Amino acid sequence: MPAHDARIYLDQDMQQPELLELAGGSAAVYSARSPYKQTPNEDAAAVLPVDDARTVLVVADGLGGMTAGERASSLAVTELQRSIAAMEGGDQMLRTAILNGIESANRTIGEMGLGAATTAAVVEIDHGVVRPYHVGDSMILVVGQRGKVKLQTVSHSPVSYAFEAGLLDEQEAMHHEDRHLVSNVIGSPDMRIEIGAPLELAPRDTLVLASDGLLDNLYNDEIIQWVRKGRIERLVAQVAGECRRRMTEPQEGVPCKPDDLTLVVYRRGG
Repeated sequence: MPAHDARIYLDQDMQQPELLELAGGSAAVYSARSPYKQTPNEDAAAVLPVDDARTVLVVADGLGGMTAGERASSLAVTELQRSIAAMEGGDQMLRTAILNGIESANRTIGEMGLGAATTAAVVEIDHGVVRPYHVGDSMILVVGQRGKVKLQTVSHSPVSYAFEAGLLDEQEAMHHEDRHLVSNVIGSPDMRIEIGAPLELAPRDTLVLASDGLLDNLYNDEIIQWVRKGRIERLVAQVAGECRRRMTEPQEGVPCKPDDLTLVVYRRGG
């Protein structure tokens, strides 16, 4: 994928993931609206290359219903694209461009006055080093080939905080009546951006960005086992297929929440 050749994914209903070569590795992108849904897919995604060794990956999950959520997630990715395309300079400038893009989206969404909002999971990749930025409950995960979790964001939601504090187990959290509540979103005057520490990817490490259509239909251990090895375009197709099966074929004791689903999976070359 040539440097500066940005790819933006809005209101997608993909049947198969798209495979891209970039930043010393490969990325697979998949986005589809919830089964039986007639309104737009409120998720959005972007792959924003800076040069041959640097890129920015984005997943945004719009909130607000009807077209408001779709507009919010679209603004999140397009404002990030605009800010990154306009930057000049090195590594520090990339971080600034990402923060400026999120802040700009926050202002613009708020000014729409529609009650719209969006989450955002953003990762910069710079010569094999990743740094996560996130707002809301979309996930960023790095898994080694043997299944070791090297990075995982904590969702900005009351249920996730209760789970992290040991007040709920994973099954209780998955089925909690307040699981849909998000306490930090782009489009809010109180929005905050959580920035993680940089992490160097080992060869064959897998980076995952996902909307909550993944988290609400697969347990964490299942996600790790699905993504830790295998060709990324194949594993993304398999994960998407399993999520869709659970959304459309409910079984007692098995997670099931029909929702838009977006995945961006990146793996550094060996």
